Amino acid sequence: MEMSVFGSSQTKLGMSRELGFCYFKDNCRFFSANIFFAQNLRWTNHGIRFTFRAHQSEPLPYDKHSSSLPRPTSVDSVRLFVGLPQDAVSRGSNTINQARAIAAGLKALKLLGVEGVELPVWWGFVENDARGKYDWSGYLAIAEMVQKLGLKLHVALCFHGSKAPNIPLPRWGITMGLGPDGELKYPSHSHKTHGIGEFQCYDQHMLSFLKQQAEASGNPLWGLGGPHDASTYDQSPNSNSFFRDGGSWESPYGDFFLSWYAEQLITHGDCLLSLAASTFSDTGVRVYGKIPLMHSWYRTQSHPSELTAGFYNTIKRNGYEPVVKMFSRNSCKIILPGMDMSDTCLPHEMLSSPDMLLAQIIESCRKHGVKVSGQNISESGALGGFDQIKKNLCAGNVLDLFIYQRMGARFFSPKHFPSFTEFVRSLNQLQLHLDILPTQEKEIVESPAKGPESSVSMQAA
Repeated sequence: MEMSVFGSSQTKLGMSRELGFCYFKDNCRFFSANIFFAQNLRWTNHGIRFTFRAHQSEPLPYDKHSSSLPRPTSVDSVRLFVGLPQDAVSRGSNTINQARAIAAGLKALKLLGVEGVELPVWWGFVENDARGKYDWSGYLAIAEMVQKLGLKLHVALCFHGSKAPNIPLPRWGITMGLGPDGELKYPSHSHKTHGIGEFQCYDQHMLSFLKQQAEASGNPLWGLGGPHDASTYDQSPNSNSFFRDGGSWESPYGDFFLSWYAEQLITHGDCLLSLAASTFSDTGVRVYGKIPLMHSWYRTQSHPSELTAGFYNTIKRNGYEPVVKMFSRNSCKIILPGMDMSDTCLPHEMLSSPDMLLAQIIESCRKHGVKVSGQNISESGALGGFDQIKKNLCAGNVLDLFIYQRMGARFFSPKHFPSFTEFVRSLNQLQLHLDILPTQEKEIVESPAKGPESSVSMQAA
């Protein structure tokens, strides 16, 4: 589970909050652990000021020499942040990894006009030894570096582990996120294959729920297991009869199973996000959840990669409408990766379309008033990726934040950093174009003005 706090680095973080962790057996249960940010927090205009839109941000307190610096980059209220390395802090010693390199990188981003940085804070580092025993020293040192440069800080509280880099969970506890990689989905795909994935419904709890649903529908034989004619992880849609055009996914049984399978995932997400939303309902915290971009095989009729991941989305059905409604019902926002992906950069034989899938999800978010925090997937700056990001930032008026992943040696390499610099400058030019439009035309281009919003945001992914 990943949560983020977004705010200006001009502030001092400090206070304790009760965070809940959820696990499932027959229902949702809840236990809590304290998360501490420092000692003193002042909820005043001169203390913390967390924002979602550039036009609602308080001006950064630049010194008398700061007027020559470029203003923070923002395109139509979408703010640009850059992610710091996942292992910015060393495990055990809680010191800054490559401190001089990070300091130089922050200065470069400041001069470039980037608005802020994202700092992943790992639960396994901060509360590693014992419950309630915290060590924030390494992260506070980075926050101080960011503060001195006048950058804003987006803190991602990571309640999961990581294999690369190797970041374990605390020795004393367990946790549960929305799904694999922090995303709302079933673990239906292997990262080593481009196959369609496999349904995840064969543990005793899922089989019990399926049996109950089948009996309630009057078809008890439908509850014996998943589709017998579905493909396995590394197969193509036409390798068996379930996913092929005109296959059994279109039959009454197929509709029953896919509806139940998707509803189980939505119920899981609803339980977690509702707990988070209710926990922070009186704090002004905004909750986010992350959904995947399952773009492989999107150009087929059945969209098998999405079906096995838990999204009942086909050529005949919009499977993201109920998901977005669930986020809207819980007043949660969506983290959406893949803003740098385009159809032209993917193998034709995969029948992928990240362009069409992103457009579908963004349109559902626009329809239901759910805001989106965008992210890129490729850290190497794929060919055409920056142009694709810029295109998506201007689409749908639903994005209010974009975090570019991630700062490091590759980020500042001669092959990548000049392209990123040009990307940031192009965003500045686009914003300048919006600023000089005639008033009436500008009102058409810009999204409608919103009233004051919460001053704090969190992401649950």
